[in-house]
Amino acid sequence: MSSATSRTPLIDMVKGLACITIVWHHLAFYGPMSDIAQPLAPALMAWLYDFGRMAVQVFLVVGGYLAAASLAPMGVARFEHAGNAIAKRFVRLVVPYAVALVLTVVVAALVRLWMVHPSVPDEPTLAQLLANALLLQDIVGEDALSAGVWYVAIDFQLFSLSVLVWAGVRALPGVWAQHHRAVLARALIVLGVAASLWFFNRMAGFDMWALYFFGAYGLGMLAYWAVRAPRAHAWLAAIVLLGGAALALDYRGRVAVALVTALCLVFALRSARVRSWSEAAPWAPLVRLGQMAYSVFLVHFAVCLLANAVVGTLWPESPVVNAFGMLLAFVLSLAAGRLLYLRVEQHVPSWSTALRWQAGLVGTGLVVALSSNWA
Repeated sequence: MSSATSRTPLIDMVKGLACITIVWHHLAFYGPMSDIAQPLAPALMAWLYDFGRMAVQVFLVVGGYLAAASLAPMGVARFEHAGNAIAKRFVRLVVPYAVALVLTVVVAALVRLWMVHPSVPDEPTLAQLLANALLLQDIVGEDALSAGVWYVAIDFQLFSLSVLVWAGVRALPGVWAQHHRAVLARALIVLGVAASLWFFNRMAGFDMWALYFFGAYGLGMLAYWAVRAPRAHAWLAAIVLLGGAALALDYRGRVAVALVTALCLVFALRSARVRSWSEAAPWAPLVRLGQMAYSVFLVHFAVCLLANAVVGTLWPESPVVNAFGMLLAFVLSLAAGRLLYLRVEQHVPSWSTALRWQAGLVGTGLVVALSSNWA
């Protein structure tokens, strides 16, 4: 099967649905609008609050699927230099990330002027700013500047770990045939998935490291190879065995979601009818949302924070107005995400651009902190 299966509209549709779920999870999780609107739909609010975060597992599986498609579609490294691949990934992630964090720092400073609420971030410190700029916040014990940005750091770790595995296998002595390298690399991925699902993912203390999440990410890789294989039985058996054993050992809803997502991708993308879907079909808006999901994910917290401050403060007694405020925050998040996608994410980034925005993030945060102290 063609590697074009990684570019099917279905992938973007799945990302779009996961993006919608994450934005609404954060709208339900971070008040006060959700607290005021809660009586209108208590069951829905509770579901979004408790289970909406499971959509992250969908992103992890899809991320692994796309990583296998771009890095090693045949099981052997397609990239030339590991360092270059990792550096390009970092720059591509961090430029829109830093832009969004600058916006979040400024919005949080404005909101702190008139709203006191646990969802409003405190004034940033220099250590916090540097840690967030370098995607190290959880590792060094600093608070995140925005909701969900931990995922960006984990995505970078997972991508880097995958690159290093394939680069290490390629560096083996030349007597190793390409077929043997592919078998070894895939075997290492399977072992990594098993170690993650059966051990590391059961230890909360590992949740700032890639090994905690590699189970879901690796299932996505296995799903890609299952889609490409002439016969998928062996890959499907591996996915079911790895995920099923993990659930039998210690049932976790997040693992169940990852397992179901991986299996659904295989069955759907092995269907010629699904692969022939066009972006111009009725689901085109969802496909476009999936394409800009990263930008929406990055910027939505700042938009939701500002909407919460305005609506929750002006109409603190009206559940209906605050419910509409949540809907407005969602629509504005999509609009802001599209703007970030078109103006920043779609452009090919460079190290100089990344460094400028990282410096801009640190500088903006320090100005905000100093202004707050002077006030």
